[in-house]
Amino acid sequence: MKRLEKEFAVSRTAMKKIMEAFCSEMEKGLAGKGGSLKMIPTYVEMPTGKERGRYIALDLGGTNFRVLELALKGDHKVGRPNIMKFALEKKHMSGSAELFFGFIADCVKDFLKRYKLPDDRPLDLGFTFSFPIRQTGIASGILMCWTKGFAARGVVGSDVVKLMNKALARKGIKNINISALVNDTVGTLVAKCYEKPDCDVGVIIGTGSNACYPEKLSGIKKWHGPGNRSGQMVINIEWGNFNKLAVTSYDRQLDRNSNNPGEQILEKMVSGMYLGQIAGLVLKDMGIEPDSFETMHMSEIEDDATKDLRKTRALLAKLGLPKTSIKERRLIRKVCGIISARAARISASCIAAILTRIDPDISGTHTIAIDGSVFEKHPTFANAMKEALKDIFARKAGRIKLALAKDGSGKGAAIVAAVAAKR
Repeated sequence: MKRLEKEFAVSRTAMKKIMEAFCSEMEKGLAGKGGSLKMIPTYVEMPTGKERGRYIALDLGGTNFRVLELALKGDHKVGRPNIMKFALEKKHMSGSAELFFGFIADCVKDFLKRYKLPDDRPLDLGFTFSFPIRQTGIASGILMCWTKGFAARGVVGSDVVKLMNKALARKGIKNINISALVNDTVGTLVAKCYEKPDCDVGVIIGTGSNACYPEKLSGIKKWHGPGNRSGQMVINIEWGNFNKLAVTSYDRQLDRNSNNPGEQILEKMVSGMYLGQIAGLVLKDMGIEPDSFETMHMSEIEDDATKDLRKTRALLAKLGLPKTSIKERRLIRKVCGIISARAARISASCIAAILTRIDPDISGTHTIAIDGSVFEKHPTFANAMKEALKDIFARKAGRIKLALAKDGSGKGAAIVAAVAAKR
């Protein structure tokens, strides 16, 4: 355990090093000089909070996706959205582009029918597509690569809005205007900013992980496009690919066995898709081998406050370990805690790096919009991030608020559609 604690520890000094490396990679990415951070211009401007009207959003970020309608009331207020949820099957995720987008178009059609939305007047739609996109316009973007286990053929290298438009046309939906293509992280930022104007960083810590923030156009050295009214543009960092981190033997093993070795190193150390796998590798090394071990199991175990960890005992029994001692259960909980604490401190370090670029002295207040199952549901993750920010910024950490932005990606897409439609 001492070896493990040392191997997974992220000290204050280590966090400062992560911040320096992250800022350096941001600068490289903004200048188009390589590095592990893509720093993708999104063409998205921040909302004013005065936008009004009803807008549709399609929020596609994983196996489950949503279609929603959102009413913007101006004065930083939004109505309660109408939402329908759908699930992608493996055949959609690994089949053809026509099958993939055709199924999504069918779901949009079901939504329009259920909520009796008119088919005789244009409806502006914001499309949240939560995969690495090279944005070529506010409503166009090329898929650079699939992540999160997706592998639909004929999509990488293509404009996903064109593919979606073709699918809508095939299904007879003629009044939908996709006015904005949005990353889920960008949606999270924009949704919270509409209500809280001091929100200037959006983060996802769920199945995957990413972040974004508004950058001055003058700071985007690789940008050769037109100016805009605000002089700023949201940058999709794609921070999951950040690779200037100290890795353990377990991280290297997980990376070797993944479907994208050498890529998404930060994501493999902080996101829900991988945390349980890392814990499983550590437990296997200790001679404890559950049938499967997922991030949600870590949350359940770390949340177990019973005297003899009986909830953990029951969970482990379901995972093929019917007879565990209290010592073993405590050991397993300790392993989970070490791994999740590292993830929280790495995430906080990268947020701190973004904030120091926006506001070097942390002189103002900053709301960080965070969505995702790990941040929302893990019992200690949010507090561990707050403690890490205190370690970095001391008293100034009081100016930083971590705010859960639940379902922000969908609402944000609708708001970006409103901003784009108005422009």
